[in-house]
Amino acid sequence: MSSDLAVLTAQVRADLARIAHPSAQWLKPRTGPDGQPAVDVLIVGGGQSGLATAFGLLRSRVTNILVLDKAQHGREGPWRTYARMPTLRSPKDFTGPDLDIPSLTYQAWHEAKFGEQSWRDLDLIPREYWAAYLVWYREVLDLPVRNGCEVVDIAPAADGLLRATVRSKDGETVLYARKIVLATGQEGMGGWSIPAPLRHLPATRCVHSGTEIDFGALRGRRVAVIGAGASAFDNAAVALEAGAARVDLLCRRAEIQLIQPYRWLTFRGFLRHFSELDDAWRWRFMRAVLELREGFPQHTYDRCAVHSVFHLHEGAPVVSARDTADGLVLQTAKGEIMADFVIGATGITMDFTQRPELRRFAANIARWSDRYTPDGSERNERLGAFPYLADDYALCERRQGETPWISDIHVFAIASTMSFGASGSSINAMTTAVPKLVHGLTRGLFKADIDAHWAAFQVYDVKQATVRRDAAAER
Repeated sequence: MSSDLAVLTAQVRADLARIAHPSAQWLKPRTGPDGQPAVDVLIVGGGQSGLATAFGLLRSRVTNILVLDKAQHGREGPWRTYARMPTLRSPKDFTGPDLDIPSLTYQAWHEAKFGEQSWRDLDLIPREYWAAYLVWYREVLDLPVRNGCEVVDIAPAADGLLRATVRSKDGETVLYARKIVLATGQEGMGGWSIPAPLRHLPATRCVHSGTEIDFGALRGRRVAVIGAGASAFDNAAVALEAGAARVDLLCRRAEIQLIQPYRWLTFRGFLRHFSELDDAWRWRFMRAVLELREGFPQHTYDRCAVHSVFHLHEGAPVVSARDTADGLVLQTAKGEIMADFVIGATGITMDFTQRPELRRFAANIARWSDRYTPDGSERNERLGAFPYLADDYALCERRQGETPWISDIHVFAIASTMSFGASGSSINAMTTAVPKLVHGLTRGLFKADIDAHWAAFQVYDVKQATVRRDAAAER
């Protein structure tokens, strides 16, 4: 660690010590049915959202927490896996996991590591730098993260606890928790979605952009990328830079989208209060945002357009595909496209049964389609499949009383978008979304213990002063 970064690390810890009020521990230890200590909050996912949630809880003196991530240390989240852009798309001055602590911002880390002039010269944050910043963030805050651990089942347990089955290289173990936060990113409530006309193709010829791809093997090959959002262009660019002979990007829309709706909604009013709107307004806004998809910036397009073998096809949805001796034949609304390999940059599907940790109770998770029916012109089956969340990000039941314990499972991922707007997985929303989540978690923990708090208050007898009555009487 450089001397400047060591100084910043010390400053972060000193700053947090100065604002630690109130410092009193307020949660009593709980024991699981196995006689082992239970955690108050188990966070599934150690990417930026899980880390920020852990930090928010520690600041609220919820210290008996644990973060689990199935990836190895440093490879949590997308930044060193399926994120294939050279830089973040957010402006460099957007704050996020720091939760408004100046010394904990990315800018503070960058200046300590590379100097103030480097920050002034910086346009957008390099993806690898952001990943390194998150590693430092975890270390400077001493967050309790356990890697190589995947939660494969969640079930109710005695005394209001949840039982999480955790799989690691050493086998399966059980942890007990009062609350669980699913900070599981893009695919956290389902999986990556491949368009129906392509699903019969072998995985050696067709993959989703969210999976690991050997781009080196695409040198000299014909590649088709399905989709036209920022991720589609990123994958097309990497294939081109790896030496693909030709890359065709297929956009189903008549005209490619150039607007980035998330830029508009990045203001305090929307980020903080969107979730307090009624269902009609929330549906109207998020339908408009999510149907627009995520726009791409100029440099992302230029990264592809500089290659003469890049071809953009608008109004060209894939309607069928067949595997032939000469390669894949993709039939589109504008004719046939030949390819050796297909990458589907086509988003996610909300299918709770695809997630092993949700499978036990997937059928009773309330969806938006269970709670709200929009006018015919605003209906969207895909968006109706999103989970309908309570005001603390908790899962709700479709049929009341069958699985009441799922109200202690909180979703802080892309799946929370319909209920909360930009929130889990969004850097630009963290400074409002994480405090809202933490507020909901601490509210639930406090209310669940209200009888114990009342009993403790009743016997509280710590005196602040001593009155010497005999001395007062003499005067």
